[in-house]
Amino acid sequence: MSPQPQTAVGAPLSRVDGRLKVTGQAQYAAEHDIKGVVHAVVVDSSVGRGRITGIDTRAALAQRGVMKVISHLDAPRLAYRDNAGSNNPPGNRLRVFQDDQVLFHGQPVAVVVATTLEAAQHGASLVKISYDAAEPSTDLRTAKADKPTTYARGDAEKSLRSAAVRLEMTYRTARNHHNPMEPHATIARWDGGKLTVWDKTQWVVGGTQTELAAVFGLPLESVRVISPFVGGGFGSGLRTWPHTTIAALAARETGRPVKLVLTRKQLYFGTGFRPAYEYQVRLGSDRRGRLIAMTHDVRAETSSYETFTEAVLTPGQMLYTMPHVSQTYSTVPLDVNTPLYMRGPGYATAAFVIESAMDELAHELGIDPLELRRRNEPDEDQASGLPFSTRRLRDCYTTGAREFGWDRRSPRPRSTREGDWLIGTGMATGAYDTVRVTAQARIRLNADGTALVEAAASDMGPGTYTSQTQVAADALGLTMGSVTFRLGDSRMPPTPPHGGSMTMASVGSAVQIGCDEVRQQAIKLAVQDEDSPLHGVDADDIVVRGGRLHVRGNPARGETYRQLLARNDRSHLEVVGTYTPADARRSMYAYSATFAEVAVDARLGLVRVRRLLGVYDAGRIISPKLADSQAIGGMVGGIGTALLEHTVTDHRDGRIVNADLANYLVPVNADVPDLRAIYIDGEDHHADPIGVKGLGEVVHVGVAAAIANAVFNATGRRVRELPITTEALL
Repeated sequence: MSPQPQTAVGAPLSRVDGRLKVTGQAQYAAEHDIKGVVHAVVVDSSVGRGRITGIDTRAALAQRGVMKVISHLDAPRLAYRDNAGSNNPPGNRLRVFQDDQVLFHGQPVAVVVATTLEAAQHGASLVKISYDAAEPSTDLRTAKADKPTTYARGDAEKSLRSAAVRLEMTYRTARNHHNPMEPHATIARWDGGKLTVWDKTQWVVGGTQTELAAVFGLPLESVRVISPFVGGGFGSGLRTWPHTTIAALAARETGRPVKLVLTRKQLYFGTGFRPAYEYQVRLGSDRRGRLIAMTHDVRAETSSYETFTEAVLTPGQMLYTMPHVSQTYSTVPLDVNTPLYMRGPGYATAAFVIESAMDELAHELGIDPLELRRRNEPDEDQASGLPFSTRRLRDCYTTGAREFGWDRRSPRPRSTREGDWLIGTGMATGAYDTVRVTAQARIRLNADGTALVEAAASDMGPGTYTSQTQVAADALGLTMGSVTFRLGDSRMPPTPPHGGSMTMASVGSAVQIGCDEVRQQAIKLAVQDEDSPLHGVDADDIVVRGGRLHVRGNPARGETYRQLLARNDRSHLEVVGTYTPADARRSMYAYSATFAEVAVDARLGLVRVRRLLGVYDAGRIISPKLADSQAIGGMVGGIGTALLEHTVTDHRDGRIVNADLANYLVPVNADVPDLRAIYIDGEDHHADPIGVKGLGEVVHVGVAAAIANAVFNATGRRVRELPITTEALL
């Protein structure tokens, strides 16, 4: 197949949906105008564990506009059959309004449906619930852990005993919440036995559609999910939460479409979080900094009714040359709602620990932190024994050091000062798995020379509409303006969840494959058409540019799609492109090197990030402008993780005491003065046909560690607990 000219891919184009968003025309889940819609407000449990002993709904039902109050006392029994393919565990997920048990503070225990939002809110405040309450277990440090998952290679214990240098540290990370700009919301409508929901979700087909079909005992085709725009997710939309089921249940019980929007407070116990961790590390090396052995003993919170795990062990298995590794990973069941993936899941937590430990080792040995990492760069993935598809970390280090000015760094802590401010620099390595999953996309080339591309993907901010349009435009040989990409409807071809940096690799490859097939259909039609100027030409010698097929090197000989299809009485050409990842027998990751400069007030302990530089080996960059947006966002999130974000729980009753954006702190513009991203050239065609690796997760991994290492360089104070607080530095 002759390669197509690439004019859209690689260009720093603005978002094709940008105007819709800035003018308010993009419709998010709660903004769809559904005729006859009524409003639902969830009543949350005020105890952290126990049993409901009574529900008094008389005052609520007496209010004007209140239609119904639903709880376990009158809710129908739901199917809750297994939902293969969904991120929701099949056997033990929270079953709303099915019994009197309270498993965590804020659990939905009733819902009020009313003709107006104000009436529903007031009605919910009037529902009186009594409990037989028990003391909840919500403290990771004191609760009993489950049996651990383990990994080992070599003999870590023996090697540590003989290591010339040994370090032992315990790190702790706080629970973090996603806090997307758009609250989670669902509108549900029944038409006979068919259910339609307009939902905030990062997984249209395998997530929301599959879960609702399982809960209500419906065939998949009887559930339609519509989600054209998602106002941020960071992982919070990767499973279907109870409020979506409640909206559908309320709609069925009232016979009206129901809109349910969670409040900002309810997001803190209604849609998951990055779990808190306690992570113990022992590290051994020789005097030259060659790593010998490392042990990882991890405790992570989960809920009492589900077991949530993430890939926190993986970086410790593959990031550096390490002949001897021992790992244990224990989940700790608590009376909380279930955690969920949050940007850079597992890898970000592990990177903070491993990269902080590497910095501690570098200081102990008197070796430059960057040089220590270079000395321990592996030649292959020691966990799998596979060669790396690409691994350009050395290039990331070299480029980052040059652009950041690493050679100007003083290795002696507390040695650089500007007035009252102590100045420090630090760096950290990051990695994230290159995930590719089977995906489909429908491509339709119309007789007027335009194209429509559809896939049931999502766009929570990275620019899916734009990047997929770029791939399609180049593959079809059309301008960006001639291609329309649609997503977010379960009636479209299925795609994987919009998370884990898998969308571009998976959906983008399906789009590429489908568009290539359509273009080849058109070329075949032309070379077989005796009236075409391309009749008899070798198909491999034909390219398409600007909607015009022509002979490579002879643009004058050719014709447009419009002319070709009109002459052959074809209204369109259509293909469903399918991408199925091959077993590449390679270890595939995206990589990062993050460099940070901080200033710390010597008297007050205040930390200010002055600048961050991220250098990435992420394969082919489809859109540099979108990539910069992703990288800057990941760095901002890393600043929050390092210095600000911390969910606080009152262990007496399980209540989250800072469940709002006034008390749960996130970075603002003043916290992010100078952020820059650089991308190392290179494509990874072991991974997928379009050579991408994924970027949205790796840009967060390692940021918190780079900041923490810079704080040590500035102050000489090693902080092993996130977020880094003023108190820790005084």
